[in-house]
Amino acid sequence: MTTILAVINAGPKATLGVLASEALRKAASAAGLSLHVELSGGGAVSTPFSGAALASATGVILVGADAGDASRFAGLPVVTVRVDDVLADAAAVLARLPAPVPAAVTAPAALRLVAITSCPTGIAHTFMAAEGITAAAQALGHAVKVETQGSVGAQNTLTAQEIAAADLVIIAADTQVDLTRFQGKRVYQTGTKPAINDGKALIAKAAAEASVLSGQADGTTQHVALTDSVAAAKADLNAQRSGPYKHLMTGVSFMLPFVVTGGLLIAIAFALGGIYAFDEQYKGTLAYTLFTIGAKGGFALMVPALAGYIAYSIANRPGIAPGMIGGMIAANIGAGFLGGIAAGFIAGYGVEFLNRHIRLHRNLEGLKPVLILPILGSLLTGLLMVYVIGTPVASLLAALTEWLKNMQGSSAVLLGVLLGAMMAFDMGGPVNKAAYAFSTSLVGTGVYMPMAAAMAAGMTPPLGIALATLLFKDRFTTDEREAGKAAAVLGISFITEGAIPFAAKDPLRVIPALIAGSALAGAISMAFAVELKVPHGGIFVLPIPNAVTHLGGYVLALVAGTVVTAVLLRLLKKKAA
Repeated sequence: MTTILAVINAGPKATLGVLASEALRKAASAAGLSLHVELSGGGAVSTPFSGAALASATGVILVGADAGDASRFAGLPVVTVRVDDVLADAAAVLARLPAPVPAAVTAPAALRLVAITSCPTGIAHTFMAAEGITAAAQALGHAVKVETQGSVGAQNTLTAQEIAAADLVIIAADTQVDLTRFQGKRVYQTGTKPAINDGKALIAKAAAEASVLSGQADGTTQHVALTDSVAAAKADLNAQRSGPYKHLMTGVSFMLPFVVTGGLLIAIAFALGGIYAFDEQYKGTLAYTLFTIGAKGGFALMVPALAGYIAYSIANRPGIAPGMIGGMIAANIGAGFLGGIAAGFIAGYGVEFLNRHIRLHRNLEGLKPVLILPILGSLLTGLLMVYVIGTPVASLLAALTEWLKNMQGSSAVLLGVLLGAMMAFDMGGPVNKAAYAFSTSLVGTGVYMPMAAAMAAGMTPPLGIALATLLFKDRFTTDEREAGKAAAVLGISFITEGAIPFAAKDPLRVIPALIAGSALAGAISMAFAVELKVPHGGIFVLPIPNAVTHLGGYVLALVAGTVVTAVLLRLLKKKAA
């Protein structure tokens, strides 16, 4: 802002000097100028100029015959006027000063920008915002790359190298965007409208107001608690998933809430109305209603959710409808979870293929994710499930279910050993998840024994480690003994990953002990024919009536597996330094 200095001396008429001062202030304010006034008279000076005011001044007005010596304003334009001139037209007096020469404006340095745009429908605003940011950045001389998270998934995806090299991150989204990738970067978040309406203003505002997203991008280290280590281990395992395994696990993770909810409601229904609560004679009772919600609501949606989110993992949102429709067909024709898996992969890869090869005019692209891809994908999946895949898969599932239900003696124990060993082998990795997905999927078919074995075996590793840190302190460091307390909590909650930090430090000694304990727990559970109708929850589901059969045998499996794990850790691990 331009700064003007005014020296006013009205002589004996001090009141006129004050009036002139106010007139100049009003005129300066209206003109957008900054005015500093120094009143003098009778040998006294009121409100003398500060050093900052003198340094920033661009012009001086001397008001009155005795306004003072102008030599102290050397180098500045000076205008001398009468008090009456100011009172008559203060704006005209200000206009007598020459316009200041504007300072040279240096062009802002070119920035490397990355951005993400997204809107709820993922069609129009997402791409309009991307165009607005791209055009504005190019006009300003900035390098830019914009990732669009639209209805057909992420396009023009930002790489880790591009993010690392970026000076500024702009998130122009009306939906939630995962910011994990941008830890330690300068990030500015807004909606899509600023990007569409004025991309240049958005970039300028982002450059001025962006803040560093908290994280550890600077490489600093800090103490991490066991629970944080477990979370990090889970994130690493998720990042390592790829291809069909990743898609299958995505479907299983979305299916799990339906299985848990349905299983718990069925267990509560049995607790209230007995094992025949579903019989028509009990229609209208609370037990019958709860069973209906759990079996015909939760369990009925299990296979469609599995198939739908396998397809979603492959083809994003356009794959959900074909996948769920295929999953519902699989459930209706008796193909169960195996049919759901097949439907999910058919829908996902089919929609992905169609999306890649169907080319429409830009104005019609919005029809693909909401109309063309869902319809064609559903036709493809539905027809294949009904006429080609459904019947053979249903026969296979029926044979597998019958074999598992009739499994007794050594066969059951061997399956328990296998499931238990797999649960402990990589503690949340591909082998663990394969055993868990197999067991969970069988719950919907009425086969509950593998689920019981898998959960017992999954609880044993962290519980065994916790017991070992308590009984055999010389095998663990002080930090490990403290972490053992947290491992116990994770163990009783059926979070197998609680053992990962311990196994990572000494895998050749720890992992064999974990596998042995879990295999024993799984074998005992199968030997007692324990059935678990709820696929998660740890010990917290054990008190629920009918959720677990042969509870005594199940507790024995947990205790035996935990003790064997702890003892083997004592034998295999060396004394801590």
